[in-house]
Amino acid sequence: MLIPELRPLHWLVVATAIALPLSASVAAPKEQLSKKDQHFMTEAVQGDLSEIQMGKLAQQKGQSDNVKQFGKTLEQDHSDNLQKAKQLADQNGLNLPNEPNAMQQKMYQKLSSVPPAKFDAAFARDMVKDHEKDIGKFRKEAQSGSAVADFAKQTVPTLEKHLQLAESLTSGRAGK
Repeated sequence: MLIPELRPLHWLVVATAIALPLSASVAAPKEQLSKKDQHFMTEAVQGDLSEIQMGKLAQQKGQSDNVKQFGKTLEQDHSDNLQKAKQLADQNGLNLPNEPNAMQQKMYQKLSSVPPAKFDAAFARDMVKDHEKDIGKFRKEAQSGSAVADFAKQTVPTLEKHLQLAESLTSGRAGK
């Protein structure tokens, strides 16, 4: 017999001696984000997905060139931001949603049913409200010192630019 009779304790030692080198060769798991950071990233991605859809809708239904151009800006900027969010999520092992949340989908449906003559004003109002809310969330996250704070900090200027554009659309409408 090649192997003398081993007692259960000996088998444990042998199994451990074999398993340790194998486990060391397996890649370390990606660092997990905190629940709070995961929630923020999920909301950020849903927001990007929603704004991309809204941008496309504005390009289709917008009556003024300014609304159509703002829609194009939303689509481009939020597509870029979505890529950054996906990269950050991949680095941290986070699975992200692939569609806006139910409230955002409802807002899209509501805007898509607005008559063309009223679309621009309704779109601008919704974009002002939405971006005001988002800026608050992103500023708070940017100051948190969390793992996603840099992402949030880099996103704030884009959101502020979108808010200014949306406000200019509403003030332009008010004068007519």
